[in-house]
Amino acid sequence: MKSYRKELTFNTKTRRAYLNITPQVEAALAESGIREGLCLVNAMNITASVFINDNESGLHRDFERWLEKLAPEKPHSQYDHNGYEDNADSHLKRSVMGRECVVAVTSGELDFGTWEQIFYGEFDGMRDKRVLVKIIGE
Repeated sequence: MKSYRKELTFNTKTRRAYLNITPQVEAALAESGIREGLCLVNAMNITASVFINDNESGLHRDFERWLEKLAPEKPHSQYDHNGYEDNADSHLKRSVMGRECVVAVTSGELDFGTWEQIFYGEFDGMRDKRVLVKIIGE
């Protein structure tokens, strides 16, 4: 069995953002040479997320509104975590949206269902954050 590891780095211009990272993950898969196996993609920061969903801008706005209702950014004073940092809401949003996704690799391609794409969700941006792509298989 072969194993391939690649780190992607993202730095969003805004505090919160949703980026379709499917092309970068597909490029890593091509680099790996693996044709059959599994591809793990996970956020390496506690205030960011990796998830699978539809690449539809209305849905992304819905995520934003829904997450802000669940864990509003402000007032910062509502959170015990806030003090040195003001990102408690980002930790909560990540807990809801998840840390990683795993996609089957079949015939050298990510084996997605209809409309599925891989997204990086940033909840405390404007600095470098890492995403790990780990592919195992033959």
